Amino acid sequence: MADRKDITERGDDAVQSFVEALRSTPSPGTGGGRGRLIFALDATASRKPTWDRACSVQGEMFMEADRLGGLDVQLVFYRGFEECKSSRWVGHAKDLVNLMVRVDCRAGRTQIHRVLRHAINETKKRRVHALIFIGDACEESVDTLGDLAGQLGLLGVKAFVFHEGSDPTAAYAFQEIARLTGGAACRFDASAPAELRALLRAVAAYASGGQKALADYARREGGAVRLLEQQTRRS
Repeated sequence: MADRKDITERGDDAVQSFVEALRSTPSPGTGGGRGRLIFALDATASRKPTWDRACSVQGEMFMEADRLGGLDVQLVFYRGFEECKSSRWVGHAKDLVNLMVRVDCRAGRTQIHRVLRHAINETKKRRVHALIFIGDACEESVDTLGDLAGQLGLLGVKAFVFHEGSDPTAAYAFQEIARLTGGAACRFDASAPAELRALLRAVAAYASGGQKALADYARREGGAVRLLEQQTRRS
């Protein structure tokens, strides 16, 4: 029977192997082409008060991306009983807004695992450069989410997780998803849409132009965007 030291060393080796594999994944720079971004949202009842605000600020993503070659976005949301849907890919802000305004929030449990699994399946079909997720709660196994996040990270897709509110369970889960994909997790104040707007534009810059584009935008914007960019460099 292996002693505790052997088990610990094997565990450390496994973690190190995963980190090295994550570092070797391809850069998201699109070489002048269009970036591809999955924009995922919790549409359960608790987020109803801030859904309209999310609709109004998300179009800002396209403004930064247009400078770097453009951005195609797919909307993914979950709500109600076992309902998780994805849209077609769109390349204009007005098209994404039109998709979002048709969605109404409904009571239900979180389904973040389905968002992560969808992102894995999409990028296996055609490269996805980043995942954004906005939510306020997590009612799922963090171990299950961590396994899916690790798979997503090995495919080279960073998750940028924006936490509305202060729920500690959600904060821990979101930080783990970000860490295992090499992305970033940030809290935002729903009453301060300018901050969320800047964060979304930062991720659009990354999806369209890679780490350098994100670093350039972070230098211009500062604040929460700089903290977000620093998280991705620590990964």
